[in-house]
Amino acid sequence: MNAILLSALWGVVMMFTGLASPHARLHGRMAVVGMALLVVAAWLDLAGISPFGITGGGMLSYGPYESVFIILMAGCALLYLLLSVHVMADGGTGTSDPLALIFFVMTGICIIAGFRSLLMLFLGIEIVSIPLYILSASDKRNLRSNEAALKYFLMGAFSTGVMLMGVTLLYGTHGSFYLEALNIGEEALSPLATAGIVLLLVSMAFKVSAAPFHFWTPDVYDGTPTVFTSFMATIVKGAAFFAFLRLFQDGFGRLHEHWRLLMAFLTAATLIIGNVTAVFQQSVKRMLAYSSIAQAGFMMLALFALNQTARTGIVLYAVSYSLATIGVFAVLARMKDHSFEAFNGMAGRQPLLALLLTVFLLSLAGIPLTAGFFAKYQMIAATLEEGRMVWLAILALLCAVVGVYYYFRVIQAMYFRTGGDAQPEVSKGTRAVLVVTALAVLALGIHPDWLLRFLSY
Repeated sequence: MNAILLSALWGVVMMFTGLASPHARLHGRMAVVGMALLVVAAWLDLAGISPFGITGGGMLSYGPYESVFIILMAGCALLYLLLSVHVMADGGTGTSDPLALIFFVMTGICIIAGFRSLLMLFLGIEIVSIPLYILSASDKRNLRSNEAALKYFLMGAFSTGVMLMGVTLLYGTHGSFYLEALNIGEEALSPLATAGIVLLLVSMAFKVSAAPFHFWTPDVYDGTPTVFTSFMATIVKGAAFFAFLRLFQDGFGRLHEHWRLLMAFLTAATLIIGNVTAVFQQSVKRMLAYSSIAQAGFMMLALFALNQTARTGIVLYAVSYSLATIGVFAVLARMKDHSFEAFNGMAGRQPLLALLLTVFLLSLAGIPLTAGFFAKYQMIAATLEEGRMVWLAILALLCAVVGVYYYFRVIQAMYFRTGGDAQPEVSKGTRAVLVVTALAVLALGIHPDWLLRFLSY
């Protein structure tokens, strides 16, 4: 509960900071301090230290697993702020309001990390979604940003309506919003309960951009200002998958046999569509948007398997994917041209930056000695451990090979082509944070047990 209260209060502090001072540098420093305090607050939750004494009335519950996840997401958000506050300031629209919205999003993430009631799930998702609608439209002079915001709002509102209908049907069947009351393991599902589960599955698939409900993702990610696309595609997506896993494990885990086949087909469609469409993109930003769908396909494997390996693996995947993608977007946000040709010859002009980008891209591709390799390994291992539908694990391996191709297109442009004119202006401080991020990616690739042992209990 410490993390929920602090993130909400710090969002208000950021709003008043904007009123008190117009200096973007002060806004950025306040945001970094607030996110660091959020990490500390989540750590106190893990240690069982709560000065407020708020329990949540049984609708929220935080064990070691949930608290570690919040710590990791807050840590990734801290790296994101260190890499992004300067870009926000360069946009000329002020930074206090976007930073306040980011803290409100973190409030929603803290709520959905520990929900025990469908009402808390709905509330947390809406607290996450509404600020994102505003952030996606923050570049008011850009028609693509306005289009992205409208499409995101309409699709988000539609998926929320679907979720509420599913919640209503389940409440009508069980007479309760609590996950424990839903997870009763009926041998024969009633039509109302079946419809409710399917509607919740569809709504959550919208939130995590799983196929065939992914169609909003490329346009929204491409039209949203790059600095905010990074946040939406990483920390927010990781939190949505965490909520997805908790809902179907704690709420419908005993009914796994009834919905596993549908989850398998959604996973296969997401893997195929995400990887195949990413191959044909001519913009790195749009390629990353489609690759985020492909990465969602790998995370869907945890929902299909629903075992202990999946529980730990989904957090490792969220962290490794977030670190690598935040690193790539930190450079991309400082470039005016997002085409592959813009990266031509970067290794000759800025060798350190090219090396760091290579580490991030290798992790996204799942190459050994990077965090992405063990993240993908955990997902495939969880699928094989489940013991059925081995074809799904084989399909994931084949799609991982396809993913190597489009990530290596950027590496090829940096090291084996010439003629690019893009010169991203990256300060020494930003380079230092990028180095730390790359070292974290390599450290998790060499010793994933450093993280996994905190998640196994």
